[in-house]
Amino acid sequence: MGSPRVQTVCLALGVIGLIGVIVCCAVPRWSVFKDFGTVKKTTILEGLWMTCELQSTGLQQCRAFDVWIDPSLQASRAMTITSCLLSGLSLLMLFYTASFTTCMENKDAKRKNSQVAKVGLLLAGLLIIIAVSLFTFQALVFGRMHMLGECIYVGWASGLLLLLAGGLLCCFNRPDGSSREDARCYTTTVYCNVPAPMNKLHVA
Repeated sequence: MGSPRVQTVCLALGVIGLIGVIVCCAVPRWSVFKDFGTVKKTTILEGLWMTCELQSTGLQQCRAFDVWIDPSLQASRAMTITSCLLSGLSLLMLFYTASFTTCMENKDAKRKNSQVAKVGLLLAGLLIIIAVSLFTFQALVFGRMHMLGECIYVGWASGLLLLLAGGLLCCFNRPDGSSREDARCYTTTVYCNVPAPMNKLHVA
């Protein structure tokens, strides 16, 4: 099932990436607009669910978006939530099928579920990167944003971490030696559970 060290590193990278995706989903720091035209300097912070007005005095007022929102924001919402759920489920599945745990004894089932976890981490990373990139593109094109918010950078970093975790699993999480031995014996029609003299007789 692969090296336990590689799986531990991938789990750590995936957990950090999941935390970043949750932060992106919850914190209204996707775009920043600073208004210096009034006596009280205000900063408008926009996220996926609400917009906040932060005054120079420290007072902050937030309000949720109206019923109708921009389609690009709806798409970013959907992809961010999907990335959060997908990465969480993939990490649970990876921990459940890891070599250093005994939650699942069937090696074939472990290998199949591990493959699903790899794909899930890769898809989760792609989704959050697409979500923040789409939001940034739409905001810059239509002039709705003067500065990139912190969540944009957190989203890109989280997506890269999830992609890195899935990529490392794909590269280093190989089937173990017993599975390769079983496959070799099956292809040469020499069954591993047959005693040695019978194997020689069968080959002859």
